[in-house]
Amino acid sequence: MSDYKIHDVDSAPEKSKPLLENSQKGFGMIPNLHGVMAESPAVLDAYQKLTGLFQQTSFTKTEQHVIWLAINYTNNCHYCMPAHTGLAYMDDVDESIVGALRDGKPIPDEKLEALRVFATAMVGKRGVVSESDVAAFHDAGYNQQHVLEVILGVSHKVLSNYINHVAQTPVDEAFSKFAWEKDQAA
Repeated sequence: MSDYKIHDVDSAPEKSKPLLENSQKGFGMIPNLHGVMAESPAVLDAYQKLTGLFQQTSFTKTEQHVIWLAINYTNNCHYCMPAHTGLAYMDDVDESIVGALRDGKPIPDEKLEALRVFATAMVGKRGVVSESDVAAFHDAGYNQQHVLEVILGVSHKVLSNYINHVAQTPVDEAFSKFAWEKDQAA
């Protein structure tokens, strides 16, 4: 069990209070991840800003969820996988897409599969993707802007995935029905 505090508005450092209030407004609750991040106002502020910036990319909502879930799978994030599963369903992402991403399996859509493969390569190779990785991504219809925006998504998820690993952040009750463990045989 981790000893990282999960702050609420009352216990949080002063500069984190308005950030947690934003979380409460946006989610109808304060996600445990945000409560953990509140210990450092700069971290919670950065995470909220990265979330907003990533949502402004040229990717569709479904593509954004493909990137998030592929990264969460690759980084084996026990917290973000259930949370982003719930968020994907709230955004009407097809169940077959979400299921494939949760299982680390190919997506039944060629373009989305190329996105999953590229996001996974970006994380797995720590950004040192090959020319053939980039060429396959471009061949699927993506461009240089998309490459850069995948890297933004990686930055966003590395922040949360790594914090969840260190803090052992408990999954929020709202997302507990999507609890997840990576199939180590996959």
